[in-house]
Amino acid sequence: MKQADYVIVGGGTAGCVLANRLSADGRHRVLLLEAGPRDRYLWIHIPIGYGKTMFHPVYNWRFETEPEPNMKSRRVYWPRGRGLGGSSSINGLIYVRGQPEDYDAWAALGNRGWAWRDVLPYFERSLLSTSDIRERHELMDAIIRAGNELGIPATTDFNGGRQEGVGYYQLFTKGGWRSSSATAYLREAERRPNVEVQCNAQATRIVFDGSRAVGVRYRQGEAEHEVRAAREVILAAGALQSPQLLQLSGVGPGGLLQSFGIPVVRDLPGVGENLQDHLQLRLMFKCSKPITTNDDLASWWRSAAMGLKWILLRRGPLAIGINQGGLFTRALPESKTPDVQFHFATLSAEMAGAKPHKWSGFTMSVCQLRPESRGTVRIGSADPLAAPLMQANYLEAEQDRRCAVAGVRLARSLAATQALRPYILEEYRPGAKAQTDEELLEFARRYGATIFHPSGTCAMGSDRAAVVDDRLRVQGVGGLRVIDCSIMPRLVSGNTAAPVVMIAEKGADLVLEDARTA
Repeated sequence: MKQADYVIVGGGTAGCVLANRLSADGRHRVLLLEAGPRDRYLWIHIPIGYGKTMFHPVYNWRFETEPEPNMKSRRVYWPRGRGLGGSSSINGLIYVRGQPEDYDAWAALGNRGWAWRDVLPYFERSLLSTSDIRERHELMDAIIRAGNELGIPATTDFNGGRQEGVGYYQLFTKGGWRSSSATAYLREAERRPNVEVQCNAQATRIVFDGSRAVGVRYRQGEAEHEVRAAREVILAAGALQSPQLLQLSGVGPGGLLQSFGIPVVRDLPGVGENLQDHLQLRLMFKCSKPITTNDDLASWWRSAAMGLKWILLRRGPLAIGINQGGLFTRALPESKTPDVQFHFATLSAEMAGAKPHKWSGFTMSVCQLRPESRGTVRIGSADPLAAPLMQANYLEAEQDRRCAVAGVRLARSLAATQALRPYILEEYRPGAKAQTDEELLEFARRYGATIFHPSGTCAMGSDRAAVVDDRLRVQGVGGLRVIDCSIMPRLVSGNTAAPVVMIAEKGADLVLEDARTA
């Protein structure tokens, strides 16, 4: 039987950070379990490879929600990274910290040490590389001018204090390559003798001695293994699979566990509750000029030129990815800080990551930053290899419906500006026929999709609904923490990769502090 001081479940965005920081002083043995393979697929590392991994059967879990009651009973596709680096190996590369008010709100819920002033140093010490987009695009420059016409200021940094503005994104790239948690953190950690990484090793159950976690069982190939944790078991499997593993192991809503014959270690009703996600509404336009990525990919010689530019210079569309620019602003009159985020892509397709349209096209994707709708993640059986049941409950809250309509109208206002109007032949979707609030809401229900930020299912706090305390320890049991995006009590205002790295950086410090005082 293997043994380590710390057993980390999940080699994704948070798990790679934890493996590095917990092993850095050489005092602790760390074992990292990752259900997927090593990140050897070339398209993981090329920024535009996002499209190659969106539906990949090996490097993507390819989850789907249960039929969504407010979305025409559709199952919404939820890609999640599978393999070292997790979703940081397949995401859209965008570096956004969120608003200071997000973290102050966490602290106001009773979570000491999680206010903006507390978490900022952890953002600043991240090892993931970020780059500004150096190559400007005619269409994105027109969008910036369009935002200016509407009174939205141009910005070169959405993380510089004031989030509101329109401009080019900062990306998790370095020298034309993706910077993932695996490349930035785990490569260094694996060179240490006190670190072991097991891939294709799916955790099936946390092992308890009474109410203390003492190990993890996992499946690797056809074999079952068990590893003992001398100090702690740390779940970093994400907002979908961390609560799933807790429930499979007897920690969660007692009635749910008993219905599947799972002995209850700790009746913790909040496990799998509080699910939040950013709903993406993608407005697509036919462009009047052949300057889009659709046009690049439709031409063999332009595609070849893109490839050659990346090979020789590590520049061009292959080095940037899909979304080049963004916008944060207020769509609802009562909002005091930005309540919507736009992603601008110089391409269009029926869904994110799908084959581009044959015509010149671009996309404005708008999402509400702080949705009020809440969903759940629950096991559907006692089979640890079965996918969890996910229900986002998109658009359940009235404010979410209002913001969806307001966001679509704001996108149309951008398209109608003097700066952007010359680039638009027609609005492809939702199309000119959709004009009333009811028709725009119908568009949101029929075509809305995830923007890949599920969070909150092991929420941090001190009330009955909380799963972990402000030191990320699972309530009511010993030797067990959750350190990933599931601990967010409220979803942050923006992309979640940078906040998850921050959570893991801070979480590692909390673990090591407790080890020193034990």
